[in-house]
Order: sequence, then structure tokens, then C-alpha cells
Amino acid sequence: MNSFELTGRARTHVIQVDEPRFAAHPEAVAAFMAMRQAAAGSGFDLHPFSSFRDFNTQCRIWNMKFLGKKPLYDEHGRVRDYGALSPDQLIGCILNWSALPGGSRHHWGSEIDVVDAASMPEAYKVQLLPLEVEPDGIFHALHGWLDEHMGEFGFFRPYARFQGGMFPEPWHLSYAPVSLAAQEALSLDILLKSIESAELEGKALLLARLPEFYVSHVNNICSPTPVCKY
Repeated sequence: MNSFELTGRARTHVIQVDEPRFAAHPEAVAAFMAMRQAAAGSGFDLHPFSSFRDFNTQCRIWNMKFLGKKPLYDEHGRVRDYGALSPDQLIGCILNWSALPGGSRHHWGSEIDVVDAASMPEAYKVQLLPLEVEPDGIFHALHGWLDEHMGEFGFFRPYARFQGGMFPEPWHLSYAPVSLAAQEALSLDILLKSIESAELEGKALLLARLPEFYVSHVNNICSPTPVCKY
């Protein structure tokens, strides 16, 4: 991938799929569709809730959260008190759940947030919060299946546990053959250049701490386990 693809400012590295509708890197698409077929054999409708996300979309998410137009959550999925947060605290809270524009793994086309469409009642609104994957959660059974089988298709959970950066996101799957190469290619300089010209709330504070966030959030992931067959 080139610097524009790595930072979501181009989408020449992804393809669009119509059924189910999502966009991802061709290799990730093939692996996901194979995994989806296998999951169907166990009664799951593995559905891509979110996949490729471009730079501008990530900026909109960031700005809405910084301005208090989208909720911020703690590690348990409870809404935080926006008014009680300083700008520095606000940036930290955003980064607990949302990646930096330019530093999102979703830019690479290798990441897919998944749900089980077969378990959802009509008009169910997906939240992508811990309560959905806990033992009594609507998607708990799907994640038990993924625990056993996702590695066979090259997928792993980069945010499987809290390591001081992103909060755990069991629903966030990464296709290792693409994402590991992209992570290696993305540098602090490439990330810096993508953000410098962006219309981003809190940008001065963010740029001042960018080297720190590059280590603590962009590169701070849970590596694939040895069972990941890719």
C-alpha cells in the first residue's frame, strides 16, 4: 500500500461487495466470505457491520465526539460525562474506542467489525459495546465460534484485551496477511502528514502528543496467536 492507501485517503486497494454489502481488501474479502460460509454451517449469519473506512469518515467521527455530538463510553460501555472532561482528557477518551484519522486500521481494508445477523430481532440497533458480547449478550455465541475458528481463515482480534491503548473490541477482526504488512509500512511521518492538513478538532493538542499516541494506540495491538493460519 502507498501512503494514501495506508491513511485512508485513497481506496484503490479495496473492492466493493454487494451481498453482504461491505468494502475491503480483495484478500480479506475472500477470507471473510470463506469464514462466513463456515459460520453459516453452525447457524450463524456472520455479517460485516463495518469494514473499510476512509480518512474523511474517521475525521467526522473524531470531530463529532470531540464536540460532544456523539457519546463517549468508559470501558464498560457506560456513557461518560462530556462536560467534566478537559480537552486532553477528551482526546484520551476518544482514543479509548476510536482510532486516529490516518491511524485507523479500518483504512487498510483488512479490518471488519462483525455481528450475527441471525440473532438480531427485527429493527435491532447494533451498538458494538461490551454488553453485546458478554455471556448473556446477543452476539456471545458467535464469538465463541470465532474463538475456535477465526484463526483458520487468517483473522485475529487486535484489541482482544486492554493494553493501555484501545479498550477491548472482540467484534473487531483483522485479516493478518494484509494488516501486519500495513502496520509495518505505516510510519509516524506518514501519519503526521495525513493529519497536518486535516480539519480536525483539537488538532494542536493531538499533534503535540502524536509520537506518544503512535506507540500507545496505533502500534499497541494484540498479535495473532500461533493458531492463526495465514
